[in-house]
Amino acid sequence: MRTRFAPSPTGPLHLGHAFSALTAFDMAQESGGTFLLRIEDIDLSRSRPEWEAAIFDDLSWLGLDWPRPVMRQSERLGVYRAALDRLGAMGLTYACTCTRRDIAEAASAPQEGVATGPDGPIYPGTCKTAGRDAAGAAIRLHMDRAVARTGPIRFHDTGRDIEIGADRLVQEVGDIVLARRDMGTSYHLSVVLDDAAQDITDVVRGRDLQDATAIHVLLQRLMGISSPVYHHHRLIRDAQGKRLAKRNDARALRTYREAGARPADIRAMVGLTRGA
Repeated sequence: MRTRFAPSPTGPLHLGHAFSALTAFDMAQESGGTFLLRIEDIDLSRSRPEWEAAIFDDLSWLGLDWPRPVMRQSERLGVYRAALDRLGAMGLTYACTCTRRDIAEAASAPQEGVATGPDGPIYPGTCKTAGRDAAGAAIRLHMDRAVARTGPIRFHDTGRDIEIGADRLVQEVGDIVLARRDMGTSYHLSVVLDDAAQDITDVVRGRDLQDATAIHVLLQRLMGISSPVYHHHRLIRDAQGKRLAKRNDARALRTYREAGARPADIRAMVGLTRGA
C-alpha cells in the first residue's frame, strides 16, 4: 500500500488536514506500506515557502514521517504539458477563452437553467466549435469525445464498486478545465499524473472530493493509467457544521500547539485513538 497527503502551501494546516494526513499515514503503517507527502503548489500566486515549511513542521510534530525529497507540482509543469499535448493529439481538448462571468451568464440563461457539477456551473460549450484564438486560453476536455472512447466509468470507492455511465458524465460533469490559463494545468489533471508517478495504490481524502473521482478515473482511462482504490473519509466541521477551511485559524494546528496540545490530543480531537 502507498498512500499520500497532498496539501497546498497556501495557509496553515487545520484539524481537517490533520485527520486526513493521520488517516492516510495510519493506513500505510498498518499494512506495512509507505506514506508519501506531496506539495500541490500549482497556484504559484498563493503558494508560499513559509507555509510549506509549516506543513513539514506540523506533520513532523504529529509523528508522521515520509521519504525525501518530496514531489512538488511546480517542478512538474513539463509533465502536465506533455499530457495535454497527448490528449490534444487524440482530439479530446479545445481552447476556451470564456471568463467565469461568461459561463455564469450562459449557464443562467432561461432556456438553459443552472446545472452544477464537480467544477461548479457545467460549461455550456460556448468555445467548443467557435474556433477562437487559443492565446491565453484555458484548455477543456471534450467530454462527448472522451466518453466515446471510455464508455462507462467503473472504480472502487470507500468499500463500494461504482459505475457511472457516459451520459451522466456528459450531463452532470461536462467539459472540465484541464489547464487553467494562469497555471498551465488543473487539479484534476495534475493529481491523476502525480498519483501515477508516485505509484499511489490508495487515495485517502475527504468526502468533499468524492464527486471528482469519476473525472480522475476517466482521465486515467484515457491515458492508460491504472486507478488506485479510493477512500473518502468524513469531514471535520466546526461548531456550526461547516467544513474547516484554511481561514479557520482558530482550528489551525499551530494554535493548538501554542496552547500546549500534544499529538495525542489532536488525535483525540479528530476521533483517532491510535498512538494516544
